[in-house]
Amino acid sequence: MQPNPLSDSDISNQGDSSSDSIREGIEYELGIPVPGKILPPEEWAKTAIKKLPLPGPLDFKEIFGRSAPVVLDLGCGNGRFVLSSALRRREVDHLGLDILPMVIRYATRRGNQRGLHNARFAVCGAYHFLEQYVAPESISEIHIYHPQPYHSPHDRKLRLLTPDFLGLVHRVLQVDGQVYLQTDNVAYWSYLQSIVPKIFDWTERDLPWEDDGKVDPYGRSRREAIAIERGLPIFRSVSKRRNDWESSDLQYLINDLPLPTFAASDENSQEAKRRPWSKPPRRRKR
Repeated sequence: MQPNPLSDSDISNQGDSSSDSIREGIEYELGIPVPGKILPPEEWAKTAIKKLPLPGPLDFKEIFGRSAPVVLDLGCGNGRFVLSSALRRREVDHLGLDILPMVIRYATRRGNQRGLHNARFAVCGAYHFLEQYVAPESISEIHIYHPQPYHSPHDRKLRLLTPDFLGLVHRVLQVDGQVYLQTDNVAYWSYLQSIVPKIFDWTERDLPWEDDGKVDPYGRSRREAIAIERGLPIFRSVSKRRNDWESSDLQYLINDLPLPTFAASDENSQEAKRRPWSKPPRRRKR
C-alpha cells in the first residue's frame, strides 16, 4: 500500500494555529523549536496515509518501500517525537497515529517539509490499529506519551492503557521489542505501576530520556513541554516484551487484572515539586 499524500494545498504554508513562527527554516510552537529544518519544496516527502485499507495486517515493507524496524507512536499528537526520532534514526521507519485529524494534519505537514521518507502519519485509534492492522511480533518499539487520563468519572472507560490493550501491545511487539510509557498524572502512573510489571519486564526511569547522549529540554511531546513548564512530575518507563508467556496464561492474567477506574484528580498540579531537570522552556523573544 503506497502512502496517499495530502495535496500540495494541504501542505502549503497556509495559516497554521499550531505554529508561532518560522525563522531561518526553524518552526516554533509555543516558543519551542519543532525538530528539524524546513527544506526546499523539491526535497519534501509524502508522509500521509489519508485512508487505511480494510482491516488486515499492514505490509510495512510496501508502505515504506524497504524492510526496516518499525516504531509506532500511539497518540502522536502533532508529531514531535516521530519528527525527532525519524531525523535521528534514518534507518528506522516510524508511524504516528492519533484520533484527531487536525493534529495529524500538522504532523504530516511537518514530516513532509522535513523530507522524512521514513515517517508516516494516519488518523486511527490505537486499540483499533493494533487489533486490526498489526501482525504479531512485527513492531520494534511502541511509544505512548501522556495518554489522556480522562478526569470525568463518566469517561474513565475511554482510557487507553487497559489490560486488554497491554495484551495487544505484547502481541505485536517483536521478541526483543520495547514499549515506552510516560505520564504526568500521579493516579495513572500508580495504576501502571501495579499492572505493567505483571506483563512486561518493566524498568522505571528517574531521569529524562537521552537521545544520542543528549536530553531534549523540551521533551518528546507537546504535553511533556507543558508539564515541564508547569513543574509537574513526569513519570517514565521502558518495558521489554516478556517471551515466557503462553498465550492462554497471558490471557488468563489479563482477564484477572483490574481496569483503570482510578480517580484521575489534579493533585499533581497542586502538590508536585519541580524536579531539578524540569526547568520551564525558555521562550524566544519576539
